[in-house]
Amino acid sequence: MKKSLAIFLESLDLFSTPKLRLEQYPTPSSLAAEIAVTASIIDSEQDVFLDLGCGTGILSVAMGLMGFQVVGVDVDRDALKIAVKNSRKADVDVDFVQQDVRYLMLKKRAGIVMNPPFGIKKRHADRIFLKKAFETGNVIYSIHSAGSEDFVRKMAEFNGFQVTHVWKYRMPLRKTYHFHQKQYKLIPVEVFRMEMVLK
Repeated sequence: MKKSLAIFLESLDLFSTPKLRLEQYPTPSSLAAEIAVTASIIDSEQDVFLDLGCGTGILSVAMGLMGFQVVGVDVDRDALKIAVKNSRKADVDVDFVQQDVRYLMLKKRAGIVMNPPFGIKKRHADRIFLKKAFETGNVIYSIHSAGSEDFVRKMAEFNGFQVTHVWKYRMPLRKTYHFHQKQYKLIPVEVFRMEMVLK
């Protein structure tokens, strides 16, 4: 299942003109498939997932194909146009919302899946997404640059969450911006699953 999902996700459209200020990098299809299949096993009772900073929608589509109801949220209208096209290609019903995640309000908590900015261009950009995830989520899957575990664990604990799983990957990154020197590079990342601590 994971392999066939990854192969399909590989056919989806990527950013046509990625915006550096938003740190727009595509989530690799293999990693999106891994997260979606894992969530379908561990969190099968979860009805709705929000994809914060959904970009072109690869995580949204992957979660939708696993049977979840998904809402993709992104500030970039151009990326959302591609995301809508990708969801139609996959024949999944994803609701896409153009919104700065900082101002997102929910009536009740939902699952969160996200590949936030790593904070390379703008320091602490990932904290904005984590803060919103802790405010709105009950279970969170989040991708971060390698070496983030202590920071993520401390932030989770401070916000009433616990890290239940950590997976380490080497994320393939194609040349995206003019300053990238190599056509292809492996970036070490960590994927965290966090859940709300019941009091």
